[in-house]
Amino acid sequence: MAQPILLTGAAGFIGSHVAQALLARGESVVGVDNFDPFYDAALKHANLDEVRATAQATATPDSFECVAADITDAAAMHTLFERTRPKGVIHLAAKAGVRPSIADPVGYAHANITGTAVMLDLARRAGCDRIVVASSSSVYGNSPTAPFSETQDVNAPISPYAATKRACELIGHTHFHLTGMPTAMLRFFTVFGPRQRPDLAINLFLTRIAKGEPIRMFGDGSMSRDFTFVADIVSGVLAAYDHIPAHGYRIWNLGHNHPVSLADMIATIETAVGKKAIIQREPMQPGDVQRTWADLTRSQAELGYSPSTSFEEGVAKHWAWLKSRLG
Repeated sequence: MAQPILLTGAAGFIGSHVAQALLARGESVVGVDNFDPFYDAALKHANLDEVRATAQATATPDSFECVAADITDAAAMHTLFERTRPKGVIHLAAKAGVRPSIADPVGYAHANITGTAVMLDLARRAGCDRIVVASSSSVYGNSPTAPFSETQDVNAPISPYAATKRACELIGHTHFHLTGMPTAMLRFFTVFGPRQRPDLAINLFLTRIAKGEPIRMFGDGSMSRDFTFVADIVSGVLAAYDHIPAHGYRIWNLGHNHPVSLADMIATIETAVGKKAIIQREPMQPGDVQRTWADLTRSQAELGYSPSTSFEEGVAKHWAWLKSRLG
């Protein structure tokens, strides 16, 4: 295997797509995933089957491996860095989810903050030339300013998950200041598409509407999200990896710049599935923000990032993938 890129969260939703994109452009990839039982590990193994198929189709079939390990285990990670000698790191692994973080703030702080600190430190020790880290649009909290720009204040997160992601950005800045290792922080905006976690809204709503089961709608339907198709996110991750050496430390939004209300999201899913939703209305949940909306001025200018998949097209692609698995 040529000198690889180390990719954490490689068996997950976004990570498996990033792995395939890296392999397709000729990179070697060492993946890390802890196969957290937050959802069925069989889904992650199925994701890895797709990644391995991509590796087999390249000129170097041995260009991918995935190690089952926990990023917070500094000793295990040190051994992995020593064995594989990666040239760079893309760090996507995290405990995800706003609502679950409210019930487990300590676990989220450990996985996300400690895990990121471990990866930053070991990347430096191993002589890596750059690191890209997944942050989140949740750091913007209930910002009154929209669209959300990387330059605005983000010191009022409203969930433990958001707070851990903001902490990771600050640790990354400190690390860059002390070491000079180019460090990118990517604020993802509500990613969807094939392989999405089963608990997330679009995957869950597609499944339940198709089966004639009720869905829960929190609030009055006006809450909006800047839904972004996974292929567009992947293009941004690779662009950030390529461009970060010229910037040192940089935060970039990766979104779509077209917020969709919850009511419109449900209507789009109904159209894709060909069934009406049975809706159970419930109050807004603690930690939920009213809207997300990415200002892409910086990422477009500096990365050439230009999301091309409309929400309707993305939902249709997501449904085509999911339908083949529902039988």
